Amino acid sequence: MKKLAINFLSSTLSLATLMLLAFATMSKAEAETFVDVDNLNITHSLSFRATDFPQVQCMALNVYYEARSSNLADQYAVADVVLNRVEDTRYPNTICDVVKEGQKDANGNMKRNKCQFSWYCDGKHDRPQDEDSWKRAQSVAWDIVKWNTFRGITEGSTHYHTTYVNPRWNKSRKGWSITRVGRIGAHIYYRWN
Repeated sequence: MKKLAINFLSSTLSLATLMLLAFATMSKAEAETFVDVDNLNITHSLSFRATDFPQVQCMALNVYYEARSSNLADQYAVADVVLNRVEDTRYPNTICDVVKEGQKDANGNMKRNKCQFSWYCDGKHDRPQDEDSWKRAQSVAWDIVKWNTFRGITEGSTHYHTTYVNPRWNKSRKGWSITRVGRIGAHIYYRWN
């Protein structure tokens, strides 16, 4: 078990601070948890090797590109939708296959803007540029995939869209029967009936 040595400048610590410190010291061997304590301001981040955890990496990329500028609840909700799709027989059965699902051309290449998650085939590189947002996305992905943190936040949703678009699938049409679950952050969530 890792030991965390901290020199506190104040003897008054909140219970939440102590719980966060205890949580940070219980990280598993698969990943490293970094805790930076500076004048009782705590920064917590997670780091793992993508090659060791490719499914978590796919989830982190999806959270980053779909919801990095939204609130934490929305980021967990985006991740929850991916896991709901993994569990639904209408979709692929791994996180990476769900995230990378889309139409392909005759050569097997992804058709531009024809993916389930728009960032995956938008023609841009998929290397996160905002380090803080990337660390947060990695933590969200790890927590929901490995520990089921906030699993079920979307009440079974398999679809979502941002509030500023109105996709044609969000209305019931022949062969489709979906219900609006609600809004979390910048996205509106839906589930099959």
